[in-house]
Amino acid sequence: MRLNRTSRAMIEIAEDLRDQVDGFTFASPVTHVYNPLDYAWEAHRQYLRDWARNPVEALMLGMNPGPWGMAQTGVPFGEVAHVREFLGINTKVGKPKVEHPKRPVEGFDCARSEVSGRRLWGFVQSEFGTADAFFSRFFVWNECPLAFLEESGRNRTPDKLPVSERGPLEAVCGTAIRRMVEVLKPRMVIGIGGHARKRLASIFADEIEAGSLECGTVLHPSPASPAANRGWDDQARRQLQELGLLPVSAR
Repeated sequence: MRLNRTSRAMIEIAEDLRDQVDGFTFASPVTHVYNPLDYAWEAHRQYLRDWARNPVEALMLGMNPGPWGMAQTGVPFGEVAHVREFLGINTKVGKPKVEHPKRPVEGFDCARSEVSGRRLWGFVQSEFGTADAFFSRFFVWNECPLAFLEESGRNRTPDKLPVSERGPLEAVCGTAIRRMVEVLKPRMVIGIGGHARKRLASIFADEIEAGSLECGTVLHPSPASPAANRGWDDQARRQLQELGLLPVSAR
């Protein structure tokens, strides 16, 4: 399939980011680092090829891959069933350079279902009907493409990294996000969760202050959030309505 200009630009950004973060090292308690932009590149490339549009109303940003989502499929919030059936992506996925025995990468054969991804893409499917309808107005990505695992197999989020490691990582990830906004030309950036909202507010502080870019947030769909476990769909819908991105309905 021939790439359009938007897809080509997005793929180039992701390739640059993939190669830059691949050179970083991280100290204990991180023992394993997964870069799905590397071993699951074909799936991520297809995601950008098929669903990156210009312009969009909003870029929605998550934090980093979950072990049963993007770490398996290469797609943000990439719960296997929704990536395969709703987004139409089902490619061969390789292995990280060093695999954690408790967090194997099985790609689209993974039987685990990531709750965050199931909630997010399930909501999108319910609200918009088709992926095409959603991506004509939105795009979803993660600030950081790396997944960090501790010796126990526990997921360690980027905000828990020491400043000496987090600073350089945030710099290259922030540059990639700025480049993506230049390509997608959204009027709004939305953090999926408080951390992503803070990062967007920092990266685009000048644009937000000048009024050329709006910044909002929606609740993260993680099951670790008590609030998200009390009807995440309804809360996300209400927040998007308040941001003027969904019509107020009689639901």
